This record gives sequence, structure tokens and C-alpha cells, in this order.
Amino acid sequence: MATVIAHRGYAGVAPENTVAAAIRAAEDGETTMLEIDVQPAACGTPVVLHDERLEGRRNGRPLTDASGLVWETSLETLQLARVLGTDETVPTLTEFLEAIPETVGVNVELKNPGTTDLRFAESLSDSVRAERREVWTPFVERVVDVCAGFDGELLFSSFCEGALAAIRDIAPEYAAAPLVFDDLEAGLEIARRYDCEAIHPPRNVIVGTGLATTSYAGFSDAAPDIDILETAHAEGRTVNVWTVTNWHQFDQLAAAGVDGIIADYPGLGVPSSVR
Repeated sequence: MATVIAHRGYAGVAPENTVAAAIRAAEDGETTMLEIDVQPAACGTPVVLHDERLEGRRNGRPLTDASGLVWETSLETLQLARVLGTDETVPTLTEFLEAIPETVGVNVELKNPGTTDLRFAESLSDSVRAERREVWTPFVERVVDVCAGFDGELLFSSFCEGALAAIRDIAPEYAAAPLVFDDLEAGLEIARRYDCEAIHPPRNVIVGTGLATTSYAGFSDAAPDIDILETAHAEGRTVNVWTVTNWHQFDQLAAAGVDGIIADYPGLGVPSSVR
């Protein structure tokens, strides 16, 4: 049975990546893990926010009532920025982890170390890999320091190989996973390079599902040329798929045998017979 991972704290029903979303998601009996995004404030403190700019939008609504690049914004300003028109504000990673029980795991996505040059979703050469690891190291060290105070399960993921190189170097005791975007072979190469415990592909690359012929996350509607689920399982890796928005998608992926499903809404894993 696939475990349920609350995407940004079930972003479909709560202001994403906020303490309120965390508490609500953790209280749901179906939730195994929360998925969150972290990046630095101007002072380097890890904060929980997805977009690199504060004036991003969600379905026409401003992400926050502030503006500017997150890593150029003071921590004080970030902690006062209201999220999606609610009273919830941008939390620090410390505040977020302190708000939830350690019976619920946390998937910490290393989103950005404070740069617009991310080398997103690339399998890097040796020389570039070393350089990108150094770019990520100061921020990842700050994140690991905060997470050391949380006794629940932790999984670190990223679209950026430099982030995974840094987490493996700094804290190899934690589980890690590459997020896959538009290149299955690159994702598998990175997973192998760092002996990652998991891999996180998008929902439309799981062979044998109807979703595999739909376009999403950089992939066209052509059938995948790699069976990433079979390959990853043969290599001993967990496969957690992102991001599911309805029960039709959830049912197909669960039936295919994925290990975890990153979902925007609670209740999608409830058996169809009792929906």
C-alpha cells in the first residue's frame, strides 16, 4: 500500500508550507510524511517556502503580500509576510518542525541555496559537481543543524545534484532522493551516484498507468522509454511519485505499486468503496 506524503502540507486545502498546513496535515491519520520546500533568508536562516520570489501567484492569488527574492529578504520581513491572503506567515524551518509531532516524517526538499543559477535537474560532470556542491554546502549545513533537533523520519530531496552531493557529504546518515524532471536516465544516474534510498519521479512516467500517456513535468504524452518503477525497485530504491491532485491518479499509481504518493489533498488514499 502506498504511503501518503502531504505536498506542502496538502496545498490543495491549506496555505502551503505554513505551520497551519503542517498541523492540519499531521492530524490526518492517512498522512505518513509532510513534503516541504526550504531556502535561505538573507541571513542564511532556512525558511519554508517554494517560490524564489515572494510575489509568485497561485491560481491568480498572490503567494505572499511581500515582494523580492527570498534570499535577499530579511528574516523579519519573511516572518511577517502573509501567505495566500491568510493570517499564516512564512515560517522558519525550526518553527515548522517544532509544530508537528515526531510520529510524522518530513521530506525536506532543498529548493534553493540562494542563487538563480541552479543547474536544475541535470546530471553533472565531475568538475561541475564539485563546484555545485560547494555552492550548496553552507545552506545545507544550516538545514542539517536545524533538522538535528527533530527525531522523526527525515528524507532530503532535490532537483539539484549539487544539493544531494552536499547532503551526502555533510549528513550521510539521512535518506536522500533526486527529484526527476524531463530526464529519467539523469535521475537514475544521480540516484546511483549517491546511492540514494529513494527516487521521486513525476506521476506520468509510471509504466502501465493511463497517466503515462499524458504530458506533465517536462515529459510529453509519449510512453516512457524506461520503466523507472521496475528499475528503481530492482536497485532497492523507494519510488515516491509527485504530485497527485485527485483520486483517479492516486488509484492508478497505488495499483502500479509505487511506494509513496505526494498529494495535494487529504483523503485520496481512502478505498474507492467507501468514498
